[in-house]
Amino acid sequence: MLHKNPSQLHKMACKKLLLMFSLLVSLLLLLSISPCATENVTVSVYYETLCPYCADFIVNHLVKLFQNGLISIVNLRMIPWGNAFIQSDGNFACQHGPDECLLNTIEACTVAVYPDVVKHFNFIYCVEHLTLQRKQAEWMSCFDTARLSEVPINCYKNGYGKQLEQNYATETGQLNPPHRFVPWVVVNNQPLQEDFMNFASYVCKAYRGTKLPQACRSLSKSENLPKNSDSTNSVCYAGEDT
Repeated sequence: MLHKNPSQLHKMACKKLLLMFSLLVSLLLLLSISPCATENVTVSVYYETLCPYCADFIVNHLVKLFQNGLISIVNLRMIPWGNAFIQSDGNFACQHGPDECLLNTIEACTVAVYPDVVKHFNFIYCVEHLTLQRKQAEWMSCFDTARLSEVPINCYKNGYGKQLEQNYATETGQLNPPHRFVPWVVVNNQPLQEDFMNFASYVCKAYRGTKLPQACRSLSKSENLPKNSDSTNSVCYAGEDT
C-alpha cells in the first residue's frame, strides 16, 4: 500500500475545503435569487369602466405605480367587471348600462391581447381619462394614443371577450369577503376595502424582496399607517342604481 506524505494529505484536505466552500457559495447565490426573495406583490384592481370613482382612482392614483417605480415590485392585475351581473339569458347587465358592458369587454380584450402591463394600462388609462371628461364615446382613439392595434375589437366581436368577462365575473364573485363596492383593491390576497387609496403603503409592507424602491423608503410614517378612509361618495356600491 502506498502511503501519502503529510504534504499530499494537506493538499487534499485543502482541495476538499475549497470544494465545500464553492458549493456553499453557490447555494447562497441560489438562495439570494430564489423566487421567494424576489417575488413581486400582486395588486388586483376590481373595477368597472364607467364608474367615475374607478376612473378617478386609475387616472389620478393607480398611475403613480408607473411614475414612482413601484411597478418594478408589483404584478398589477386589472379586472374590469365590477358590479355587473349575468342575467338568466346569459347576457351581461352593467351598473352604468350597455356602454359599460362594451368597454368592460374591450378593456378585458386589451389586457388579453397585450399582456404587457405598460401597454394595456396605457389604453385603460386613456379610456378612463375620457370617462372623467364624459367623452367615453371617443374610446377608439385610445388605440392610437396607446400605440396599439385595434385587435381587441376583433376579440370583442368574435365572442372571446365575453368568455373573458365571464371568467372575471366568476373571479369577482368568489372574492372573500365579497366586494361591496368598486374600486375594490386586493394586495397579496388582502382586501384593502375602504383604505384602497393607501395601496402604496400596503405594497411596500407586503414586499419581501431585496430591491426596495425609493418610493417605499421615502414614505412618511403617517403614510405607512392604515387610514380610516371615508368612502362616502367615493365608490360605486354593488346593487346601487345609477
